[in-house]
Amino acid sequence: MKNTRPYPTEEELPLIETVNEIDFSANYSYADYMRFAFDERLEIIKGQLFRMSPAPSRIHQEILTNIFGPIYNILNGKQCRVYTAPFDVRLAKKTQDDKEVFTVVQPDIVVICDPNKLDKRGCIGAPDIVVEILSPGNNKKELVNKFEVYEEAGVKEYWIVSPSEKTFFRYILDKEGKFQPTKLLTTGEEVTTSVLPGFSLNLEEVFRD
Repeated sequence: MKNTRPYPTEEELPLIETVNEIDFSANYSYADYMRFAFDERLEIIKGQLFRMSPAPSRIHQEILTNIFGPIYNILNGKQCRVYTAPFDVRLAKKTQDDKEVFTVVQPDIVVICDPNKLDKRGCIGAPDIVVEILSPGNNKKELVNKFEVYEEAGVKEYWIVSPSEKTFFRYILDKEGKFQPTKLLTTGEEVTTSVLPGFSLNLEEVFRD
């Protein structure tokens, strides 16, 4: 009998072996993302592909560790979980079907308090806290593109850390689902959050080198 299926199934689609096969002007879904078989890390924001920065610098990694450690310690024995990149966060809109998910990001740090959002591939849904540590070349993406998708998805807090300026900026989601900016913090100040009762982050320690 003649095969009348117009398209191959997801399992039949070939892997994309090199980044040179990617058309950066096209739209991609999480189903496409799962076919990427190359080492370079990419993110998808509203269907558009973005290259991630090269391997993070030592300072970037030190700051990541200095933020992750205190969060990990306070969450010990609690339901919330904290993860560092590479860790896929899929921000679905209407359905969780892979072919209908058009935003897949890898924040530097995420805190997720709803275990139902966790699966074997990462997180499906909005984390409670997203932390992005800026690197040269990706500032526009973090500050504009990701701001929009994190706000739309309902991320409770979005933290932006600048290693070069030694600053910490936090957006908090209000009752209307809009991010509200807070005071710009720097060394000598502390960060607290209602998402993690009892948590305090000393920025002098975060930016120490």
